[in-house]
Amino acid sequence: MKILSLMFTIILLIALFVMMLTNLMSKKKIENREKNSPFEWGFDPMGSSRLPFSLQFFLIGVMFLIFDVKIALILPMSIIMYKSNMLIWIITSAIFLLILLIGLIHEWNQGSLEWAN
Repeated sequence: MKILSLMFTIILLIALFVMMLTNLMSKKKIENREKNSPFEWGFDPMGSSRLPFSLQFFLIGVMFLIFDVKIALILPMSIIMYKSNMLIWIITSAIFLLILLIGLIHEWNQGSLEWAN
């Protein structure tokens, strides 16, 4: 146990020494607000980040993610089709697609997919 504690202490001291040595040898730079700010096209990135966000855009983005994940789940179904019972595969695929179709119809009826009001 003493050897383990000694090794841990030595490794910690070496790491601290390397960090201090790097800090001493590194080139000191002058802080400049303009150089440290991210480059953005046409607007001030240092301004207020609390801008109004379209809820409609958010809902469309969530729908895109849901249907994007759907594609990732449907693609392996074609591979599984040959290795499983056909009836179970058809029922599972139909239930999965039915749930997604019901969700899409619900979003459409709620008006979430209408971009312009």
